[in-house]
Amino acid sequence: MNRNEKAAVVEDLNSKLDNATIAIVTDYKGLTVASFQELRRELKKNNAEIRVAKNTLLRRAVDGTPFEVVLDHLKGTTALTVSYADPVAPAKILTEFAKSHPELEIRCGALEGKALSPDDLVALSKLPSKEVMLATLLSVMNAVPTSLVQVLSAIPRSMVYTIQAIKDKKEQETN
Repeated sequence: MNRNEKAAVVEDLNSKLDNATIAIVTDYKGLTVASFQELRRELKKNNAEIRVAKNTLLRRAVDGTPFEVVLDHLKGTTALTVSYADPVAPAKILTEFAKSHPELEIRCGALEGKALSPDDLVALSKLPSKEVMLATLLSVMNAVPTSLVQVLSAIPRSMVYTIQAIKDKKEQETN
C-alpha cells in the first residue's frame, strides 16, 4: 500500500468517525471469512459497519476525534465497528455474535467521548432499541390524558348511578 492509498484510508475512516455515534473495537482473530461476512451483513442492516485496517492507520484516523479513548486498544488483529444511528444496535449485534462465535473478542468502545469496557457494552446491548423506548414513552404520554378523562368522567357517572338508585328505590316504594 503506497502513501496515497494509506492517506485515503485514513481520510475515509476519519470521515466515518465524524458521522458515527459509537465506535467498538474488536479482535477478530480466528474468525472465518464467511462468519465475518455474516457479521458485516447484519451490521449493515442496522446502519453500522465494521472495518479492518492496520492499527497505525486506525490510530491516525481516531486521533483528534471523540473516539480517541480507544487508542490504547488498537493492538493485534483489530476491527473497528462504527454506527451512524442507534448505538444500541451494534452493541447488541456484536455481543450476540460473540456468544455464538467465541473467536470474536470485544475489546472496548467509545460513546460520545466516553470509554466503554466490554461489560459496559454488554449492558448497553441489553437496553431496548430506540423504537421500543419511543413506543414506551408514547404509551406513558398517552396514559396521562386517558387517566385524566377517566377520573373526570367518574364524577358524572357516579351521579348518574346515584340518581338511578334513587329512582329504583322510589319505584319500589310506590309498588
